[in-house]
Amino acid sequence: MTLGQMRQRIDRMDRQLLRLLNRRAAAVVRIGQFKKRRGLPVYDGRREEEVVRRMTRSNRGPLSEESIRGIFRPILRHSRHLQSSAVSTPKGRVR
Repeated sequence: MTLGQMRQRIDRMDRQLLRLLNRRAAAVVRIGQFKKRRGLPVYDGRREEEVVRRMTRSNRGPLSEESIRGIFRPILRHSRHLQSSAVSTPKGRVR
């Protein structure tokens, strides 16, 4: 396999990751709307820690535990921002 072919494989994986991240974001917005209807807070620190713990336990490498934390913490932070936007805008539209 050539370097160009290997990079094409990575590019396809990056597009898959992007599609999955956007699907996750859409689910996060729905959860934010649900929380708003029920008067629940956006931030749930225990849940976020649970997600990070589950991901580090599920990791089989070659990424380190520290790398997994470094990847998922920003995802969770951006998810929280999406939920906050969904809660604070009319009809849950995200800005």
